[in-house]
Amino acid sequence: MPESVDRAKVKEFADRLLDIYTGGFLTYMIEIGEATGLFAAAVQGPASAAELAERAGLSERHVREWLGAMVVAGIFDYQPDGAIYSLPQEHATCLTGSSPYNLAPRSLALSRLGKVVPKVIGTFKQGGGVPYPDYMPDFTELMDAHGRHRYDNLLVSVYLGLAPGLQERLMTGISVADIGCGSGHVANLMAQGFPQSNFVGYDMSENGIAVAAAEADSMGLANVRFEVLDLVRLPEEPKFDLITAFDVIHDQAQPAVVLARVNGALAPDGTLFMFDIRASSKLEENIPNRMAPYLYSISVLHCMQVSLAYDGAGLGTCWGEQLARKMLSDAGFRSVQVFEPPLDPTNLLYLSPK
Repeated sequence: MPESVDRAKVKEFADRLLDIYTGGFLTYMIEIGEATGLFAAAVQGPASAAELAERAGLSERHVREWLGAMVVAGIFDYQPDGAIYSLPQEHATCLTGSSPYNLAPRSLALSRLGKVVPKVIGTFKQGGGVPYPDYMPDFTELMDAHGRHRYDNLLVSVYLGLAPGLQERLMTGISVADIGCGSGHVANLMAQGFPQSNFVGYDMSENGIAVAAAEADSMGLANVRFEVLDLVRLPEEPKFDLITAFDVIHDQAQPAVVLARVNGALAPDGTLFMFDIRASSKLEENIPNRMAPYLYSISVLHCMQVSLAYDGAGLGTCWGEQLARKMLSDAGFRSVQVFEPPLDPTNLLYLSPK
């Protein structure tokens, strides 16, 4: 080690690296707890490893080792006298249930996107990106898991209410397109909540569209349909009264073209309702944002990749509010209102009338 190096700072940064690596491994542990039902079993009350394993129908030895990780990470409490494990209610709120506070499904990102890391490394050497089909069907499942609880609880009653008069128009009956609809859950929730309106979901993923259509059938919805479509070919007739885009535009190969097509597809009094990443276009302004390391990493692993794979703009996840406003204006939208939706730390709502 060079004499000029501050050894205390070396140790400080080494400790930080170890914390980062430990967090990655604990993310896998959380995924295991979610997938096996261990968190749900733990909510029933304090238990030994054997009792918890019996509740979840799992191997005691595996559960005991997993509980070791949970205890030393501060996720579970532990009473050595009797070897009893418990999940505090406050922690359970963030790891179980159907409320938007349940963050356990976010753990899927590490394992799902980790599969493409060798291909991502290749793009650093060769340029270009990783094409969208290489992420399927994992990415559709991942995005559905990320947003399902939040949208189930907040989409119809809260998020759509952020746009003045929109809920009333939806109740009366309007024509709506959800672009980049993925597994279609958002479109299906809107169709269920507003039976007088008609909905169509567009996505380039055949798997996603199949999942969306199957869910619509299971929900008995007759006012929604789904179609495989590259958004640069978004039809401009017949016109839509509302177009929604949830975490879609920054991924596009040709985002400027897509936004222009959206503007052209809207009725004269139509509106774009766009959720996209809560970030600044200036790197230095993202440094205090605790979500920024997560957002930039997701961009390297997916968002930038799928755009560059098609010789696209490669906006990246943190394209930022400043650039978003400019691109909306350039696409012909006459104004932009920006809201911070509740219980969503990663997104902003852009409301743009035609």
